Amino acid sequence: MKIYTKKGDDGTTSLIGGNRVAKCSSRVQAYGDADELISYLGVVRAHCTAAKMQEELLEIQKQLMDVSSHLACDGVCEWLKDLQTETWLEFLEDRLDQMTAAMPAKFAFVIPGPPALSAEIHVARTICRRCERSIVAIESKTPSDNECLRYVNRLSDYLFALARTVE
Repeated sequence: MKIYTKKGDDGTTSLIGGNRVAKCSSRVQAYGDADELISYLGVVRAHCTAAKMQEELLEIQKQLMDVSSHLACDGVCEWLKDLQTETWLEFLEDRLDQMTAAMPAKFAFVIPGPPALSAEIHVARTICRRCERSIVAIESKTPSDNECLRYVNRLSDYLFALARTVE
């Protein structure tokens, strides 16, 4: 089976559900940014030696795959599994509370740097923030888009705390 269809040669792509849109549309930008974040978290996982952190990041990548799927749908796509936003937010908030309780308060901007893993997590955090801005920019938001936004917003906080924890 060939992986190329040539349908995108005109600068359009299909959303889940079949609608074709410009590849520069805000919805395509949002799920593209989510895809980049998923990939970069793979880089972070590849450089991480702590098994618990690797497992946590893999779970987050799976959650982001669901987020990305919902962002790629501009309407109701009945075959997509429901987002587990409340469960995911609870997990992120619990981890945030654990990490922040174990570190001193920070009252200044953080300059990313050594160790390398912390710097990589900061890069993931900035990709996450861009993804968040892209979701905000979607013209015709669905209820799912709003759930995706809540998740990505909390995830950027989690990544900030994780980077500081690794430092």
